[in-house]
Amino acid sequence: MLEIKNLTKIYSSGVRAVDNLNLTVNDGETYGFIGHNGAGKSTTIKAVVGALSFEQGEIFINGVSLKDNPLDCKRMLAYIPDNPDVYDYLTGEQYLNFICDVFGIDKKEREESIKHYAEEFEIYDVLGNVISSYSHGMRQKLVLISALIHNPKLLVLDEPFVGLDPIASHKLKVIMAELCEKGCSIFFSTHVLEVAEKLCHRVGIIKNGKLVAEGKVADVIGDKSLESTFLDIAKESEND
Repeated sequence: MLEIKNLTKIYSSGVRAVDNLNLTVNDGETYGFIGHNGAGKSTTIKAVVGALSFEQGEIFINGVSLKDNPLDCKRMLAYIPDNPDVYDYLTGEQYLNFICDVFGIDKKEREESIKHYAEEFEIYDVLGNVISSYSHGMRQKLVLISALIHNPKLLVLDEPFVGLDPIASHKLKVIMAELCEKGCSIFFSTHVLEVAEKLCHRVGIIKNGKLVAEGKVADVIGDKSLESTFLDIAKESEND
């Protein structure tokens, strides 16, 4: 579903944020993208969703080139950044309908999807309120719903659990598992390594723009936890 080939991103400052990165996320797979702040996670994710240009390499969504067909790729994915911006002057319902308009979702389908996910995340009763009145957690729930309502083939999430209460976090985990069972692929970054260890089929650990470990969770961590494995890799890098 997602294939990143020889991706390199160099900022104008000369910083090589991503260095010849190669990875694949298979159909129906949850892939955890792990790394410290500044490791290259968000840069990679922004490149994947077409929000950031890159100097070298290629990105394919379901076999379609992001460089050659960016709109076709964006139709197939949903993206939630680590700090999502929404239109404060709209109501929650207006915002979700705007997203449905963008993706061409018909009236019946959008009504059913909006009601279903808004009830799941317990914000259905406040969809008529303006977004400026929402708490951070409510905004996070709203953008999660906006990502789910058009049934993306690829779901790209940057720290999706930040700001969510325990109940909403649990529901998101359940929804992610259900989506994968239906064939959706999920590529997400998180600092909550216990969550990544339990949810992910495979993980990749990025350090200074390079993938330093990758594979099935059990193969990467061995008899350790994902947190211990990550810390050991960080220490090794410091000692080099």
